[in-house]
Amino acid sequence: MTARSVTLRGATYPLVLPSLRDPRLHVAAVIITVHVLGQVGLGFRVSVPQILAAILACALLEVAITFRQARALVWPASAMLTGSGVALILRVAGTPPDEPWSLHAWWVFALVAGLSLASKYVIRYRGTHVFNPSNIGLVAAFVLVGLPYLEPLDFWWAPLEPPMVLAYGVIVVGGLLITRRLRLLGLAASFWIVLAAGIGLLAASGHCMVANWSFTPVCDADFWRVIVTSPEVLVFLFFMITDPRTVPAGQVARVAFGAAVAVLSVLLIAPQTDEFGAKVGLLASLVIVCAARPLFERFLPAANSEADDVRTWLRGAGSARLMALRAGTAALAVAVLTGAVLAAGSPARGSLGSVSLEALNRPAPAVDPTTLPPITIEPEVIEFDHELAGEGMHEVLVALAQNLALETTAILEDDPQLLTAVDHGDRLNEMRARLEEARTSGIATVTHYTFDAFRVTLLVPFGEQTGLSLGLTGRGTLRTERYDRAGTLLERDEQPFELTFAMRRATGSRWMLVGVLPAR
Repeated sequence: MTARSVTLRGATYPLVLPSLRDPRLHVAAVIITVHVLGQVGLGFRVSVPQILAAILACALLEVAITFRQARALVWPASAMLTGSGVALILRVAGTPPDEPWSLHAWWVFALVAGLSLASKYVIRYRGTHVFNPSNIGLVAAFVLVGLPYLEPLDFWWAPLEPPMVLAYGVIVVGGLLITRRLRLLGLAASFWIVLAAGIGLLAASGHCMVANWSFTPVCDADFWRVIVTSPEVLVFLFFMITDPRTVPAGQVARVAFGAAVAVLSVLLIAPQTDEFGAKVGLLASLVIVCAARPLFERFLPAANSEADDVRTWLRGAGSARLMALRAGTAALAVAVLTGAVLAAGSPARGSLGSVSLEALNRPAPAVDPTTLPPITIEPEVIEFDHELAGEGMHEVLVALAQNLALETTAILEDDPQLLTAVDHGDRLNEMRARLEEARTSGIATVTHYTFDAFRVTLLVPFGEQTGLSLGLTGRGTLRTERYDRAGTLLERDEQPFELTFAMRRATGSRWMLVGVLPAR
């Protein structure tokens, strides 16, 4: 730090400015670079005023607190890191995606960031703060408020194109240099290795989760890849877990600390069926392990002691008996944790709840693609998935026509299983209610759509955790028919319509109807 002084109202106060060698400036450079990439190339749904509100709230609060305590004006390096960390991960519903200077909910960022920083001064142990401020503030916000108002940044930010590759490079290179300088590489490595193994176990067991950026549930190897190589997990690894003030001082304790965060992350992620729960579980693991930090310092070698060497400690200081005891204990712990992870993950396995047409011995209705109406595909759809052009979009429209026809068959034949092959989520609930109404009243109401044109957009949910959908806004003629129990047509009427049909691969490869909404 560079010390100077400043005179205010006749009184002189020390002025402490940052040094270029301060690692906090290097961390800030990495995080700010990611913020810039998020604005110009990664499509982050956060505005510049929201980011600045979080940073300035923390900076002003820190300056005021340190001035009151030390009667000095100190550059708020740590506080600004807290604010930028909050702004990197926090997202607020309703933030316009294409308005970088939007003032929407700027005060939410300021409030969450300010409370995060306040935790640093309120929750203390032996003269230092217990929790990483941005971490505990974010977890509190997501647990206490959460969906549908707040959610964390997605695990997967963008397609692997130049902005994403550059973001990876900045995070990994910057993170490795900083953690190496702070002697935290062992902690970082133990976290990542144990997390990779634990998530691999979950993936092998058939774990799935719904994600806002995916048309299909994220399962198996894709689930492992998304979590373990997520840029958000790397930010958590390099710039949140590795806070020197909130981790043990000893190298052995640090390695154990990183492994403990990873184990708890896996256990908290295991029962989650959507991305929101998985992300909050990951963040919450650090809060819990930070609270247990005194145990690591109590039962593991002290910093700079002769025993504070990871290889020596694992060997049991040359004692064959101690080494064998530790090996046996480790094997038992791995077995117990494996069972715990598999048990905790049971809610996220086999929960898709669908049945295929083949299993029902139902052929899909024939639809001639040449009879499809004109289609307008918005550029955002093609940018997201180039296969959704031409034949790819024809496949989606054919699936929609088949699904609507099979819905009619399910109502007329009183076949609820058929609905599960073509509908999901809100649409499945709606059609089940319609089928139950037909059973009760004896009158089956069915609809037939004649489409004149389609416009296709992306429907990105916020706060619903239902997964990304295609929005097929169609217009044309809607024919409604009502039949009695004998199948006699009682009534028929026609009217124009314009509706948005939400389609996604909710349970696997087939495009399913997940909602019918007012035109968007």
